[in-house]
Amino acid sequence: MTREEFFPWAEAQDERYEFDGFAPVLMTGGTRRHSRINQNMYLALGTRLRGSQCELLGPDAGVATIGQAVRYPDALISCTRSPDDARMIGDVVAVFEVISPTSGRIDRIVKLREYRAAPSIRRYVILEHASIALTVFSRAEGVSDWTATALTAEDVLDMPELGIAVPVMEFYDAVDLPADSSSVAE
Repeated sequence: MTREEFFPWAEAQDERYEFDGFAPVLMTGGTRRHSRINQNMYLALGTRLRGSQCELLGPDAGVATIGQAVRYPDALISCTRSPDDARMIGDVVAVFEVISPTSGRIDRIVKLREYRAAPSIRRYVILEHASIALTVFSRAEGVSDWTATALTAEDVLDMPELGIAVPVMEFYDAVDLPADSSSVAE
């Protein structure tokens, strides 16, 4: 299957799919906690980006990665406007994924490699679902290698490429975490 064949096929399905460059991959449903973290993320980022040239888009906005692959991150930010009927967003600057119990390997390994291959992506943020913690991969413009940083409850996610900063706790406002979770991800 090609990317061009994937889009019409995916639109005809009842479930949501990503495309790994070879075949459709079913996206699993989320939990209330995952949804709450997403809502907090949209509020925190959207408020800070309001009035800027950059746009926050949600999980239905596609990102072209390696080869024919198309990913649908939980959130992405692009500072280049795309047509309203665009299936993929160009010039994505930042990508956000909320880890679920089943997506960790894909988000931490496969998507990390794929997002690294997209030269416009300057920041990839992985939000933990069971503790207050972020793993942030960042790079300067024109640099291919990532620098990894771990952030916890008392930290601030600084995004100088977008001119914004967000306290990590804002992503977890009113999120019920497991009783045995700490502020540091395992």
